[in-house]
Amino acid sequence: METLYKRCAGLDVHSETIVACVLLGDSEADMEKETETFPTLTKDLFRLLKWLEEKGVTHIAMESTGVYWKPVYNILEDFFDITLANAQRIKNVPGRKTDVSDAEWIAKLLRHGLIEKSFVPPEDFRNLRDLTRLRKKWIGHMTSEKNRIQKVLETSNIKLSTVISDVFGVSGRKLLEQLMTEGYIDQEEVEKKIHGRMAHKKQLIADSLFGTLNDHQLFLIKQSWMHIIYLEELISDIEKRIDKTLLNYQEEVQLLITMPGIKKDTAAIIIAEIGVDMEQFPTSKHLAAWAGLSPGNYESAGKRKSTRTLRGNPHIKSALCEAAWAVSRSRNKRLGIKYWSLAARRGKKKALVAIGHRMLTIVYHMLQNKEPYHELTSN
Repeated sequence: METLYKRCAGLDVHSETIVACVLLGDSEADMEKETETFPTLTKDLFRLLKWLEEKGVTHIAMESTGVYWKPVYNILEDFFDITLANAQRIKNVPGRKTDVSDAEWIAKLLRHGLIEKSFVPPEDFRNLRDLTRLRKKWIGHMTSEKNRIQKVLETSNIKLSTVISDVFGVSGRKLLEQLMTEGYIDQEEVEKKIHGRMAHKKQLIADSLFGTLNDHQLFLIKQSWMHIIYLEELISDIEKRIDKTLLNYQEEVQLLITMPGIKKDTAAIIIAEIGVDMEQFPTSKHLAAWAGLSPGNYESAGKRKSTRTLRGNPHIKSALCEAAWAVSRSRNKRLGIKYWSLAARRGKKKALVAIGHRMLTIVYHMLQNKEPYHELTSN
């Protein structure tokens, strides 16, 4: 096989050690191999950097193992051309793992150009990823606490959720705060706490709040309520930091929010996960496959079998499926019309993935051409 990189190295990264194998030489006949093991402490990573520079290494490859590759990548990325490989795609030949080290195998694959690079965004987008993913995690925790409060209310036979659509809206929060303070709410207090548009339901709301709430259940509600308040403060701080990070990408944010179903939060997730430069994805199909939104390709003996999507980036996939669900509410939009057409034939879940795929394709071309979304009119 043709030798593409004459001075390359393969790194087998673990939690406590890094095995580095350097391959030097123009051909297989005069190839030199050197292998050394380094601890993963920061001073040892800089020693690894110096050792690789002394060997004249230009290209490095390593597996994306958990989070162990990240500190190594952060220190070496400014000095070498680093290829981060999907561990599943560079498995060693079965039966030879004890004879040929993983580091040497990775180095040989890199030497002949047999490793496909994984997409690693620049540092700004990696930081933005951490923020958007943490915000999603806190929102999930907050939803769990709200469900916990709802469970306690149902246990005490308080049927507020059957009368008010959003128990944690403005009126619902006022009622819950009064309930936690006094342990009960009379009809006069209900009339003061609810919004004017809900006045016609004041008697029904008062009846729904009459239950068997005891001290133990009040304590549980207060615990969850304090956690919700704390999480809301954390989410607010994260959103301020996200807004600060997005100041340099306002043009792309404004482009993305022109598409139905995409608001500022979803635009932040899209930019964090795929960046704003589409050159790293040759086509929109490559991007859709990377995100896990493309149909599978399994054909045998001329028969098309499973078309289920493969595992991709779960963060952008879930964000686009949520955006697709938001688009489905707009029946006068082209994407919404297409969703209901697909849902009638294939089911709602498959329709969501299909519309998410279509939206990601549009996002690719919007960011590539720097053009806003244009709604096509039906002829």
